[in-house]
Parts: sequence; structure tokens; C-alpha cells
Amino acid sequence: MAHYLKERYQEEMVPALMKSLNLDNIMEVPRLEKIVVNIGVGEALENAKALDAAVADITTITGQKPIITKAKKSIANFKLREGRSIGVKVTLRRDRMWSFVDRLINVAMPRVRDFRGVSLNSFDGRGNYTLGLREQLVFPEVDYDKIDKVRGMEVTIVTTAKTDEAGRQLLDMLGMPFRKEGN
Repeated sequence: MAHYLKERYQEEMVPALMKSLNLDNIMEVPRLEKIVVNIGVGEALENAKALDAAVADITTITGQKPIITKAKKSIANFKLREGRSIGVKVTLRRDRMWSFVDRLINVAMPRVRDFRGVSLNSFDGRGNYTLGLREQLVFPEVDYDKIDKVRGMEVTIVTTAKTDEAGRQLLDMLGMPFRKEGN
């Protein structure tokens, strides 16, 4: 399945990025590497069904079955023991990644209530970007009647960009709605 956004990236954005970032080699142009979608399910400690619901939600949204993440160490204050299942995550690459980023930017984000754009400060220093969504309902494929609880999720977009500026330009061209400074 060829993807429109991927084709646009290859035909229009690569030449534009080469020019704006002063690159000589086409292999230096920042590109999307993978997208990691992660839902932390803290309540899985008391409610085992919560994990299954999160798995169902993330599978519906991404079209891929997630892996269950386990606690790395015990934290007494959170009643957390090492090895307990506390979240689900899925790593998207290739066509699924392109399809997800397209739906995220063009379908899900416009459905967020009082949306004013995403922060420019969420880059990690190496051109990767992480954003949080408060509810899984912004994705139209999630059926409101079938969810047990509104869950937030974290979406990390991993790029091959070496700097935040290069990563920002890439995401900007893909249509990421960055908030204008001062708002």
C-alpha cells in the first residue's frame, strides 16, 4: 500500500529539506525512523482487565498488537513490584508508521478539544519528538461505547535528524501543528 504522505515526503519534502538544511547528500536528509505509541496503565495493579482494554485500544488505533511493558524495579510508594505489567507499547515502522502519522496529524489532532497546537519544546535534543494525548477517543476508529475508561497515550516520533532544528523542519513539513510562540 503506497502512502500519499510518504510519496509527498520523497518528492517534495526531501529536496526542500536538502536546500533549507544545506545538505549535499540525500542520505543526510532527516526522515521518520519509527513511531512508538505507549500507554501507561498504572491501574493494572488493581484491575487486571485494564491492561486488556489498553491492548484493545492500541491495537484498534495502530493496527498492530502491542507488547506489554513490565516494571523495571519495585517502588513501594506506588505499590509497584518489579516484573508487574504496567503498560503497553507498540513500535510502528514503514507503511504503518506513515499511515499513523497521517491520521495523527490530519484526523486525531484536529479532534482534540481546545487544541492550540503542540509545543516546540518537546524535542529531546537529538531530533526526536514526544507528545502526549489525553484521550484515545481522538482517533475515530475507537468506538466510544466499547472503551472502559479514557486513557492518555504518549507518541514518540523518532527521526534520523541530528538536531532538534532539523527534526522540527521535518515535522513541520509533514504538517505537525506547532504552537506559535507566545500563545
